[in-house]
Amino acid sequence: MMAQYLALKGEVEDCLLFYRMGDFFELFFDDAKAAAACLDIALTARGEHEGQPIPMCGVPIHAAESYLARLIKAGHRVAIAEQTESPAEAKKRGSKAVVARAIVRVVTAGTLTEEALLDSRASNWLVAVARAGERFGLAAADISTGRFELTSVSSGALDSELARLGAAEIISPEPLTGVIERRAGFDSLSAERRLKERFGVATLDGFGQFDRAALAAAGGLLAYLEEVARESLPFLRPPVALAADDHMMIDAATRESLELTKSQAGTRAGSLLAAVDRTVTGAGARLLAADLGAPLLDRSAIEARLDLVALFEGDSGFRDAIRKQLKALPDIGRALGRLAAGRGSPRDLGQLRDGLNEARRLHDRLAREAEQPPLLAALLPTLTGHGALVDLLSRALVPAPPIDTAQGGYIAEGYDAALDELRATGGEGRRAIAGLEAKYRQQTGIPALKIRHNGVLGYHIEVPAKHADKLMGADSGFTHRQTLAGVVRFNAPDLHEQAVRVGQAGAHALAAEAAHLEELIAAALERANVIAAAADALARLDVAAALAERAAEGGWCRPHFETHSCFEIEAGRHPVVEDALRTSGDRFVANDCALSEDGRLWLVTGPNMGGKSTFLRQNALIAILAQAGAYVPAARAKLGLVDRLFSRVGASDNLARGRSTFMVEMVETAAILSQATERSFVILDEVGRGTSTYDGLAIAWAVVEAIHDRNRCRCLFATHYHELTRLAERLDALSLHHVRAREWKGELVFLHEVAEGPADRSYGLAVAKLAGLPPPVLARARSVLAKLEEGRAATGGIAAGLDDLPLFAAAAEAEPKTDPLRDALGEIEPDALSPREALDALYRLKRLSAESPADANSR
Repeated sequence: MMAQYLALKGEVEDCLLFYRMGDFFELFFDDAKAAAACLDIALTARGEHEGQPIPMCGVPIHAAESYLARLIKAGHRVAIAEQTESPAEAKKRGSKAVVARAIVRVVTAGTLTEEALLDSRASNWLVAVARAGERFGLAAADISTGRFELTSVSSGALDSELARLGAAEIISPEPLTGVIERRAGFDSLSAERRLKERFGVATLDGFGQFDRAALAAAGGLLAYLEEVARESLPFLRPPVALAADDHMMIDAATRESLELTKSQAGTRAGSLLAAVDRTVTGAGARLLAADLGAPLLDRSAIEARLDLVALFEGDSGFRDAIRKQLKALPDIGRALGRLAAGRGSPRDLGQLRDGLNEARRLHDRLAREAEQPPLLAALLPTLTGHGALVDLLSRALVPAPPIDTAQGGYIAEGYDAALDELRATGGEGRRAIAGLEAKYRQQTGIPALKIRHNGVLGYHIEVPAKHADKLMGADSGFTHRQTLAGVVRFNAPDLHEQAVRVGQAGAHALAAEAAHLEELIAAALERANVIAAAADALARLDVAAALAERAAEGGWCRPHFETHSCFEIEAGRHPVVEDALRTSGDRFVANDCALSEDGRLWLVTGPNMGGKSTFLRQNALIAILAQAGAYVPAARAKLGLVDRLFSRVGASDNLARGRSTFMVEMVETAAILSQATERSFVILDEVGRGTSTYDGLAIAWAVVEAIHDRNRCRCLFATHYHELTRLAERLDALSLHHVRAREWKGELVFLHEVAEGPADRSYGLAVAKLAGLPPPVLARARSVLAKLEEGRAATGGIAAGLDDLPLFAAAAEAEPKTDPLRDALGEIEPDALSPREALDALYRLKRLSAESPADANSR
């Protein structure tokens, strides 16, 4: 057995091996140590290998899914080695033959289909990444629903696309951070051939245009799925071609900063998704998350989504009725995925039956609407045409089919006359056995005699031990089978005869049901693509109705789009903060934002805790919601499309990668300056605050100039550097604004209102007082501040000389000058020089002075 185990382990050295032994999955050696520590189960030892005890642990088959979930969550990959024959079949090959086993599946984070292992409201992407020339191809598949996407991006956009997908597992032929390296299959030519074979087409042109990078990634993904799935290839729909310019680019730092799908704490609560989500189905929740993660750039597609939301938003009774129907729907997309992967059950077929039947009823209800938006008209046909399959499944299955097939009972009575006869035979045999129990009691005079059944002995007679002697005689007609502590078990010829009859009928009935199950699954999979299209349509309807519900609930408005680069928000709010305030009984203060060609860059000043960051974020979130096809938290919204969104708000570090808070800030700011276009929207908060005052002001000054003169994008720039307000005199499109605050009777009152003009001061000491800084420290800070302000008044402030600087474009042309003499002088360590070395250094300095004469100012 150990030889067999080690051979199987050699096939999957990077996985924990679940080795089937009867009713348990066993793990051995280092696998056992790792699993026992992760699962907190007992680690034992059994036998020896090379003179050492073999570490061992195991989990019961019936509870394997829960253990698998914990192992996968901990980052492990698990190979499943199943018994491929029964012990009886193995004995035919010899009394000591080992039961044959084979690896039937490798379970990884990106290849899950089991309901218990997946979050019903989140997609589960497996992504393959491959490079071809200067492009990176991405192939993304959610095998739980069959969704399959192909795209390629430049190296600068790779992180943004990976952040959009939020993959559970990433594979690549080359080393990338957080990626599993896989060498096989990443070949574009073989990938093209395999895609054609898989989808039965002569050309891929009907699916879209795919470059070599995308095809290489697809090849790697298909090869990986074949490796882990073994014989049961998962369901994949034809690939969808995505272009990087189909949706707003949002990099990973911006997604984290804006908390789009999860909060800074890593939870769904506190995110934009949680504040917006009113979906009533898992498929709808997954689609909404995808929409928010990839806002559209096609105005007509956005308007189509908004038209559908408007249909539901305008009639609460109609919306409630549709949402009630949607809520009753099973997740037919994932049921189909399990069936296609060979891990389906009768219940999954029942979900298809019920879901497709409810889809038809929804179609009939929606088709009666006099006004049908274009998107609804496109969705409606996918909800019908499934009548034959629904009829078949309705006739074949019981109303509530089970998950487990071992006991049968899922094929409805009347569907198969032969099956009904087998069941009747088995039923007659069980009734006959019940009659035998009464007969034996009367015959033996033992009222406590019972006929029982278990998996080892089958049907048998059981009596209390004190009565066993009555049945022990050779002429009693009973045969002794087993003696236990309190009972003794027997058999009898007529019981055996009836048991054989029941067993044969039951086995034949189970075989007949299993055959019918295969036929029904095959019938469903023949319509896999149209069923998946129906699932997509139901999810889109759920999202639209949910967004309408959210809009009605919060008084949100429909955004309007312009062809020019504007951003006009009236009474805008932050949806997450507003929800939090509503819970505590407080009111959110709404604010306007009007960015135009003449005022595309707002410099926002004001105190900490005054609401600057909230104001910046809420406008970025409004842009995302609008282009995702949702209503927005505002009284009015008019904006030009945003191609790229950038957020540099809040302090964070990445010490694991050797980056301080300030380094992270500069990396993110650099990305913004190198990638933002005139159609982009940028929010920046406190750039330059992570270093010294002079350095920070210099960086912030230059960044403002660069955004204004070079990027020319719409930007909200919050700062405490009041010196930056001087730039308004020189930069035509720079507009000054501040968040209002007042001191009242010695206390600071935040008004959370955005007003025109610069703030009069930062109120830093007042905020420090609110934070509980000790009074002596505050008093000392006030005296220091007074001295600093006196010095600034006398010298004209730290920005006194900045008015004479050329603008950014001109300053960039100047090359920094070096002074060799000063550099050499700076390298000398006087205390470390001997007299001879000092004399040599002096001669060297005189020589440099003669070679590079400098003007008096440089000296």
